[in-house]
Amino acid sequence: MPMAGDPAAALPLSLDLEDFKGDFSFDALFGSLVDELLPEYRGDDDGASAPPPPPPVLGAAPPVFPAVDELLGLFKHSCKELVDLRRQIDKRLQNLKKEVAVQDAKHRKTLGELEKGVDGLFDSFARLDSRISSVGQTAAKIGDHLQSAESQRETASQTIDLIKYLMEFNSTPGDLMELSPLFSDDSRVAEAASIAQKLRSFAEEDAGRHGVPSAVGSANASRGLEVAVANLQEYCNDLARFDAASQRRELSTMAECAKILSQFNRGTSAMQHYVATRPMFIDVEIMNTDIQVVVGDEGLQADSDSIADDTVKREATTITAVFPSPNEVMAILVQRVLEQRVTTILDRLLIKPSLASLPPLEEGGLLQYLRVLAVAYDKTKVLAKELQSIGCGDLDIEGLTESIYVAHKDEYTEFEQASLRQLYQSKIGVLRAEAKQQSESTGSIGRAKGASLTTPPQQQISVTVVTEFIRWNEEAISRCTLLFSQPTTVAANVRSIFACLLDQVSQYLTEGLDRARDGLNDAATQRDKFSIGASVSRRVAAAAASAQDAAATAGEISFKFFMIAVQRCASSIAILQQYFSNTISRLLLPVDGAHPSACEDMGSAVSVVEAAAHKGLLQCIDTVMAEVERLLSSEQKATDYRSPDDGAAPDHRPTNACIRIVAYLSRVLEVAFSALEGLNKQSFLTELGNRMHKGLLNHWQKFTFSPSGGLRLKRDITEYGEFVRSFNAPSIDEKFELLGIMANVFIVAPESLSSLFEGTPSIRKDAVRFIQLRDDYKTAKIASMLNSITAE
Repeated sequence: MPMAGDPAAALPLSLDLEDFKGDFSFDALFGSLVDELLPEYRGDDDGASAPPPPPPVLGAAPPVFPAVDELLGLFKHSCKELVDLRRQIDKRLQNLKKEVAVQDAKHRKTLGELEKGVDGLFDSFARLDSRISSVGQTAAKIGDHLQSAESQRETASQTIDLIKYLMEFNSTPGDLMELSPLFSDDSRVAEAASIAQKLRSFAEEDAGRHGVPSAVGSANASRGLEVAVANLQEYCNDLARFDAASQRRELSTMAECAKILSQFNRGTSAMQHYVATRPMFIDVEIMNTDIQVVVGDEGLQADSDSIADDTVKREATTITAVFPSPNEVMAILVQRVLEQRVTTILDRLLIKPSLASLPPLEEGGLLQYLRVLAVAYDKTKVLAKELQSIGCGDLDIEGLTESIYVAHKDEYTEFEQASLRQLYQSKIGVLRAEAKQQSESTGSIGRAKGASLTTPPQQQISVTVVTEFIRWNEEAISRCTLLFSQPTTVAANVRSIFACLLDQVSQYLTEGLDRARDGLNDAATQRDKFSIGASVSRRVAAAAASAQDAAATAGEISFKFFMIAVQRCASSIAILQQYFSNTISRLLLPVDGAHPSACEDMGSAVSVVEAAAHKGLLQCIDTVMAEVERLLSSEQKATDYRSPDDGAAPDHRPTNACIRIVAYLSRVLEVAFSALEGLNKQSFLTELGNRMHKGLLNHWQKFTFSPSGGLRLKRDITEYGEFVRSFNAPSIDEKFELLGIMANVFIVAPESLSSLFEGTPSIRKDAVRFIQLRDDYKTAKIASMLNSITAE
């Protein structure tokens, strides 16, 4: 608080912690402190009526801010009180921290104790659960024992009743009057029939077991049941009239007996007995007739009416009129038809061949078995539908039909693949035999005419053969979709079958391309064989030139042969891809991953063919360039580019070598332009153009050129450039245009050489080599000029 004499002592001042709670405002606090000292600065509305300040005393400087001392003291004292308040708050905070720490320790201790208690509860619950489980198992065992005891009690009670009834039947021979009311009550005929069946079975079993004496007293042991057997037989005689009535087709009697017989094993024995005695199952003549009608003299030719004929329909009518439960009898009848009649016929039709020893194609091969399997399966499905329309109760006729063919369907994919391989090997064998025969006949004629060097290979790739492969595969796919219905199974089998086609097409096309490449290799061997040096006699040179011409002809024929092979490969691949898109894709798309995998398989197969074609195309380029180099070597003369100084006018025609080469290229590449398409054509022609450009550059390095020779060289380059323009390869056109520019180095005066490279600096390196071929290179001292050109 302010002391006496303190300027702020007379001013009211009260600071409390409550002032800083809630919505604290410093402006409000400050205003409450200074309001009493500075009433003239209040923002009240009556400020305008406050009296003016007193006038200053004469001779004294008026104070700038009269209340500054009071305010300074007030502010200092306020700061002191604020510091005291802060200390109080800090002390309270320390106390609160200590209390919080103590409470936190107590809380942690309590949580630890609770966790221990919870762990104990969990252990108790686990023991309780184990105990409950043990008690439950014990209760289940007790229940099982009680159920077993109850079952035994019921069995004992029934046994006592049966013994009592058996004793009644065993009392007096032929006397059935003293029987229990059960056997005379018409309303309990079904129960009486069931019990009589049990007693009869037991008595006959006992009599059969002891009928043959094997020890002393064994005959006496069964003597007591002989009367019971006789009496039961007599009682059941009434119940055995069904067969006799069935033979006479007395439907009313049959229905009456069926009602009684239906109580024996719920009528199952009666139903099975009735079905088993039908003539269609026991008459050998009828069964043989079925087989003869179905198999016939020319293989499988039956339809469903040959089996599901009027006999089944008549039996259905009889069963409906006689049996209380006709659907159950029809189920047994239809099952017997499928399992006996159909299976018997299939055993004669479908003799599964061995994959280790395939039947020869002359006898139909595996394809015959697969075709019969498909037709038989289809006819059986039709038969099953017709039998179902007649009526078969709750019989799963589709499942039964599938079970008949399960042994054949389990190995279907392996048989289909083996059949496709057998067909392929047979076809390839036939093609090779035909090619060998044709080659022998053509070879003998060629040798007779002395033209064996120009005889091309005879076995060419055939699109028709590839189409036949696809037709086989399409037939196999149709069988697959007939035999299987699940999309996953269909996709797996279709992919396996399609993989066979990919292997066949890939192998056939690759082998065909390899045979075509053999022709190119033979032509190359012949070229190398008859290449000679410069120092030979005229006679030897003439013979070698003749042989080289023959080798060139063989190379040209082999080139055309390979181009045709490539064209047919492209057509075959296109047909294969169309077959995949139209037939295979729709069967694979419903299954995740099947279609992409098949696309990868097809891509791999096509890439193998493309690799073989690429090798052959490179060999074709080698063949063409070898002939171009031979023509350049034999036809290009030194005087073509360095005319003698005889005063004759310069020749502006292309050289003979150029004319021959362009004519050769035009002739040999005609088949390439028609055989190749798209990127294959562009890549081939671009590579050939680059090789030609490089070969011509190397060739011209062997000559020297006069100005008139340079003009003729420029004419040759123009001729070559016009021809390669048909390649539609801009990069090649540019190279030959630059060659034409470089040819100017032979035409211009030496002092004008540097100006040739101002617009095309990229050709400077090759142009420098060309300049050295000028005939005046030394006399005109052009070497010194080259230094300045290269320095630039």
